[in-house]
Amino acid sequence: MTKYILLILYSLFVLEGVVAQQDSVIVLQEVILSDSKLQQFSNGLSLTKLSDSIVRRNKGMLTDNLQFVSPIYFKQNGYGMVSSASFRGTSAQQTAVVWNGININSQLTGQTDFNSLMPQNLDGVTIRSGGGSTQYGTGAIGGSIHLNQNLIFDKLNENQLNLGYGSFNTSTLFFKSSIGSSDYSLNIGLGHFSSSNDYKYLGTERKNENGAFSNQNLDIAFGWRLNNANFIKLFHNTFIGDRDFSATLTAPSNDNYRDLNSRSLVEWAHVKTKTTQKVKVAYLTERYRYYQNKASSEFSFGKSKSTLINYDYLYRTNKWKLNGILEANTVRAEGSSIEKETRNRLATILLLSHSVLESFSYGIEIRKDWVNDYKSPLVFALNVMAAPVEDYAVNLNVSTNFRIPTFNDLYWKGAGASGNFELVPESSAQAGIDQSFSFSDLFNISLNGFYITTKDLIQWRPNESGNWTPINIQNVHQYGFEFNTRLYQNFQNSSWRWNNGYAFTKAIDNESDNQLLYVPLHKLTSNLSFKYFRFGTFIQGLYNGEVFTTTDNSQRLEGYLVLNIGVTYSLPKWNDIEIETELKLNNVVNENYQNVAFRPMPNRNIHLNLNFKF
Repeated sequence: MTKYILLILYSLFVLEGVVAQQDSVIVLQEVILSDSKLQQFSNGLSLTKLSDSIVRRNKGMLTDNLQFVSPIYFKQNGYGMVSSASFRGTSAQQTAVVWNGININSQLTGQTDFNSLMPQNLDGVTIRSGGGSTQYGTGAIGGSIHLNQNLIFDKLNENQLNLGYGSFNTSTLFFKSSIGSSDYSLNIGLGHFSSSNDYKYLGTERKNENGAFSNQNLDIAFGWRLNNANFIKLFHNTFIGDRDFSATLTAPSNDNYRDLNSRSLVEWAHVKTKTTQKVKVAYLTERYRYYQNKASSEFSFGKSKSTLINYDYLYRTNKWKLNGILEANTVRAEGSSIEKETRNRLATILLLSHSVLESFSYGIEIRKDWVNDYKSPLVFALNVMAAPVEDYAVNLNVSTNFRIPTFNDLYWKGAGASGNFELVPESSAQAGIDQSFSFSDLFNISLNGFYITTKDLIQWRPNESGNWTPINIQNVHQYGFEFNTRLYQNFQNSSWRWNNGYAFTKAIDNESDNQLLYVPLHKLTSNLSFKYFRFGTFIQGLYNGEVFTTTDNSQRLEGYLVLNIGVTYSLPKWNDIEIETELKLNNVVNENYQNVAFRPMPNRNIHLNLNFKF
C-alpha cells in the first residue's frame, strides 16, 4: 500500500510544480469556504438547499427540518427519540451525513440519529440525491445530507438570538455570533432544546411517559487569512444529549440514554488561480451510556475515536477540473458488546469535471479503499448535465456504491470470539435521470427518476442457537420518482412561496417480492408562505403513506396527514435590533398517528418563538 501513497503524492506534487510556474495568486476581497466538492462535482445530481427561514421555522432537531421539505422518510421511536432516515427506500445506514466535507455516520452503528443534530447555527443544509460513495465514502448509497459552516472574510458583526417556548414545557434557545474582517472570520453558535415531552396519546387516557429530553449544542467556525493565497480554518461541534426513552402502548419504560459527540477539523488551504491544495486533519469522538433502569447506576456503553488526514489537490481551467484526494483514517472503538478494536483505512479518489459547452458538461469519479479488516470494492460514478434550451435541463447519473460492515456488525460478541469476518460490504449500482423546467423567475418544476439495486445487504437474524447475528443475506432493489414544483413571486410590499414535493418509492426484497419495512409507497410535502409588509403566514403539510411493519407485509401502519400553521410579525427596528415573532400551531387537525408501531406521536401543540437580530 505504501507504493500507492508515494505514487499519488509524487504525481500531485509534480503537477503542482508544473502548473505553479504559470499560476498566480487569487486576490479575493470576500471568500466563502465550505464543502467545495459539493458545489464543483455534483453535475448530473439533484441538490436541494434548505433556506434559512425553513431551518429557523422548525424547533430544534434536523428531523423537524427535513421531514416537511424533502422526500426522505424518517422513522422516530416517539418524538425526540432515535430518528433514522430512509432515502429512496434505502436503509438508515445507507444515508450519509456529511459535516464540512466529512462523513460523520456512527462508526458503531453506521447510521446517524437525526434527533441528535441541531442545524439552527449552521450556514447551509443541502440534500444531495443519488449515490455518493466515490466522494463521501461508505453509506452514501441512497443520498447524502450536508451540514456546512461558511466563513466570510469581510467586515462583519452580526448576532442572532432565538428564544422559544411551547406545549409540554418545551423550550428552545439558539444564539449565533458572526464577526470578521478581511483577515479573519469567526462564528460561534450555542443551542439548547428541552422538553418534558409528556403529550397525550390520542384515543387513550395515557400520556407519553418517560419521554423527557434535554439537548445542548456548540458550533465554532474560525478562519484566518495568512495572505492572499493561504488560509487556516477550524471547525468544531459538540452535542450533549440526555434522553429518557419513551414507553409504548404495550410496555412501560424507565430507561435513559446519554450521548456525547464531538467533531474537530483543522484545514489549511492554498488557493491560486488554477490550483487549490488542502490538508485536513479531523478528530471525531462518539460515546453513549444506556441505562435500562435510570434509577440504577448500571449501564452499557459504546465509544469510538476517529482520526482522519486528508490531502486534496484541485487543478482547474475554464473548462476542466481535476481533483485528486488521498485520505487516511484510523478508528478505535469499544463497548459493552464489542471488544476494543482498531480499523485502519486508506482511500484514493479521482474526480474529473469537463464543461464541454456552457450547456453541456460531464463528470467521472473513481474511488478505491484499502481497509485492514475487510475488502472494499472499486467504485465509480458518471454524471452528465445538458441544457439544450434555455428553460430546460436534464441530468443523468450512474454509479456503483458500497457500505462497509460497522464495528457492531464485525465485532459484536454474540457473533463469537473471533468476530464476524465473513461479512462483506454491501454493494449497489444506481442510475438516475433528473429533468427540470424553469419559467422566468416564477415557476420551477422537476421530475427525478431512480433505480437502485443492492446485493449482500446486511441483516441481523437469529442463528441456530437463537442469538442474533449479522449476515449477508438479502438482495433488494428500489425504484421510483420524485416530483417537485416551486412557485414564487415578489411584489413591492409582499411576496409568496409555494413548494410541493411528491415521492413514489418501491423498495422490494428480491426473495419475497415484498415491500421493505418502513418505506412508504407515497410521501407528499407542501409548504405555502405569504408575507405582506410586516405580517406573514405559512402552512406546512406532510402526508406519509402506509408502511409495513413485518417482513411478510401482513401488518402495517396507516398513512397520516400532519398540518402545521403559523403567523409571523416583524416589529419596527429598535436601536438597530430587528425582532420577529412567530406563533406556530403544530398538528392542527389533531391527527392520531404513529411513526413506529405502538409509539404515538404528539397531538395538537403550540410554540412561540422570538427572533432577535442585532
